[in-house]
Amino acid sequence: MTICYLGLGSNLGSPQRQLMLALTKLNKLPKSVLTKTSKCYCSQVAGSRAQPNYYNLVVELSTSLSPAELLRFCQRIEKQHGRVRRKKWGARTLDVDILIYGKRQMHTRQLTIPHPRMLQRDFVLVPLLSITPQASLPNSTLISTHLEKCKRYIIREKS
Repeated sequence: MTICYLGLGSNLGSPQRQLMLALTKLNKLPKSVLTKTSKCYCSQVAGSRAQPNYYNLVVELSTSLSPAELLRFCQRIEKQHGRVRRKKWGARTLDVDILIYGKRQMHTRQLTIPHPRMLQRDFVLVPLLSITPQASLPNSTLISTHLEKCKRYIIREKS
């Protein structure tokens, strides 16, 4: 089994409820066990887009699914939550991103691992580091070294 980390976010349709329902579905993935879940964080929208605030969290998943299989399941869960991919940076009912997949590095048309923008976003790094403080990139660089350099979006931790 491979340890991977997924980032979840929502800013439409009762975001915290969307995230909780998504966790239930992730917990039922085949060949996978949801092992850790971070607290939820409320964050402002990246950039100047006029949208509601986002709610974000990170989960640790132990899985035997391949990265491509895991991506398909994540996209299926997004679709079940009404996700429509219209605008690249548009508001969404649910976003489920593969952040890290073991020590794997890959870049295809569909998927880049590690996630290409995760190190720029505190709403990814803070919850990730809360469940795995020693998290590292495939090149063994500690992710915590990037926290001071990333942009600040988090408004508050949700209970």
